[in-house]
Amino acid sequence: MTEAQFTHQAEEDARNQDILIWVNGALKPRAEALVSVYDSGFMLGDGVWEGLRLYNGVWAFLDEHLDRLYEAAKAIDLDIGMPRARIADALEETRIANDMRHDVHARLMVTRGAKIRPFQHPGLSRSGPTIVIIMEHSRPKIARPIRLATVPHLRGLPMTQDPKLNSHSKLNCILACIAAEKAGADEALMLDVHGFVNTTNACNFFIIRKGEVWTSTGDYCMNGITRAKVIDLCRAHQIPVFERNFSLVECYGADEAFLTGTFGAQTPVAEIDGRQIGDGQMGPITARLRQLYMDMVGA
Repeated sequence: MTEAQFTHQAEEDARNQDILIWVNGALKPRAEALVSVYDSGFMLGDGVWEGLRLYNGVWAFLDEHLDRLYEAAKAIDLDIGMPRARIADALEETRIANDMRHDVHARLMVTRGAKIRPFQHPGLSRSGPTIVIIMEHSRPKIARPIRLATVPHLRGLPMTQDPKLNSHSKLNCILACIAAEKAGADEALMLDVHGFVNTTNACNFFIIRKGEVWTSTGDYCMNGITRAKVIDLCRAHQIPVFERNFSLVECYGADEAFLTGTFGAQTPVAEIDGRQIGDGQMGPITARLRQLYMDMVGA
């Protein structure tokens, strides 16, 4: 049986044992970077976050990530308590303190802060937000194209938990991931409420059919920044691209498939529900888009 892997798999790096983590304005060694057991994020998953990637000393698409962070915080009525310029400064402080320049991943997390009692009401969070930046040396280690399995868990409607929110409440996606692993796959392919193909539990999803690039409408998934960049690159380079509804049948017959995300950029898909996609390797259009994306980042 093929060894399992996942889309955020990275090479082991001993330097990560000695990283400094930014916690509410202070840089702390990994073992001392702690938050309260009363914290809203720990207790209820009440918070929002961003993942960022460092290339040659520059945080890729920083403005877009901060836009999304502040928009999500506003949507859940969470006051971050500092301007975006201060958050950008905190990222730079943490980068310099850890002497990091390339192949680095940051997780920027904001919760509603510590509660005075262990209950749900947001008014019980009175200490102000908790803000944490974890920054690690992180080179992707994807040994082969990803295998997907369709799962029964759906990406839901906006009036339940809007899938466009990058929230700390990820249990639905975690259960989808577990279901996929139980089925012998690496990651879960999730449908929307109408039964159309939507996204995976951790990444956005694309297929390629007869030279056309397809992705979901975006109505029921995180509108990823890397997803948007791929769509922009297709349009700029005359590659037909469509945000549309499509079915599993159309996925099984695809010539290529790939995932997008900040960590892995573009990750090829080898099979879906046991059906091989193309020749099971990275296809030519996926490879071209990956190179175009790296050129964009390099610029």
